Amino acid sequence: MRVLLLEDDVEIADYIVRGFREDGAVVDHASRGTDALMMATGGSYDVLILDRMVPPPDGLKVLAMIRAGGDSTPALFLTAVGTVEARIEGLELADDYLVKPFAFSELRARVGAILRRHRAGATTESRLVAGDLEIDLLRRSVQRQGRTLQLQPTEFRLLEYLVRHKGEVVTRTMLLEHVWDFHFEPRTNIVETHISRLRSKVDRGFERELIRTVRGAGYRLDVET
Repeated sequence: MRVLLLEDDVEIADYIVRGFREDGAVVDHASRGTDALMMATGGSYDVLILDRMVPPPDGLKVLAMIRAGGDSTPALFLTAVGTVEARIEGLELADDYLVKPFAFSELRARVGAILRRHRAGATTESRLVAGDLEIDLLRRSVQRQGRTLQLQPTEFRLLEYLVRHKGEVVTRTMLLEHVWDFHFEPRTNIVETHISRLRSKVDRGFERELIRTVRGAGYRLDVET
């Protein structure tokens, strides 16, 4: 496993590097955003671990630029910025978000879970289909009636979850847990906001709506049988 670590705290960086190297991983460490960006674009990594508060560009901007270049390498934010708003912002781009202080065992477990999800998607199936909608899991792209839909990472995860459960009612709690990894009820309309954005891309301009609201229950992706 090859890991790119962006962390400007020397002690924390040494702790993480030592831990992963003891597991047999190859770890490249950057303390500045510019260095991490250069390393990410010039190398092939299995996972990115990024602090947000580093010399510019910060970790959030680094990952945004990496994603803009079409790189979907699994990523985890490891940061002291732990507000609900910050987590939501981070999960728009990354696969997971861990707040400092942390235990290395949990970091290792979360990285392992991210890699298993990505590898499972690559080895067991390459695409999902729901009616005239198709998701390419390898390219992380979505098409409907041959038209490419430009989705943000969180929108992609949300749509993937709805498609995997097509025809079923999924609740707000289910979406918070499986798309955002929130195991509590944040005081935010994050689900409603992202469903609205997703509808504007998946349903607008098409004759038939796929994403339905089930009053008092949640949402359902309807497909013709």
